[in-house]
Amino acid sequence: MKDFRRLQVWEKAHALTLAVYRATEAFPKNEMYGLTSQIRRACVSIGSNIAEGAGRSSDRELARFLDIAGGSANEVEYQLLLARDLGYLNTESYSSLNAMTNEIKRMINSFTRRIRKTAPTPR
Repeated sequence: MKDFRRLQVWEKAHALTLAVYRATEAFPKNEMYGLTSQIRRACVSIGSNIAEGAGRSSDRELARFLDIAGGSANEVEYQLLLARDLGYLNTESYSSLNAMTNEIKRMINSFTRRIRKTAPTPR
């Protein structure tokens, strides 16, 4: 069991979630149960799955939860693009949030590869 708060990838995911919550406050009110909710939930899912995986008993399980976190990061990447194209995010906000998302995706991929290299193969 690892302390998820000590994982740099979790710290970055948490920072992205806070930034997304702030950015989505300016979304139209009619999106509260639509895109605002979707992007926030997908963002929360990244950090939540990293935390849950860190609390599991094996590196194989951690890698599985990192895969799920990576999927959520892909969702966020698309939802940010959609928000930009709908005019809910300006180019500067989009670029910043997208860069954060892509950094997290790279970190998740790297961490997952490293874990899978060192994890024992199941019998």
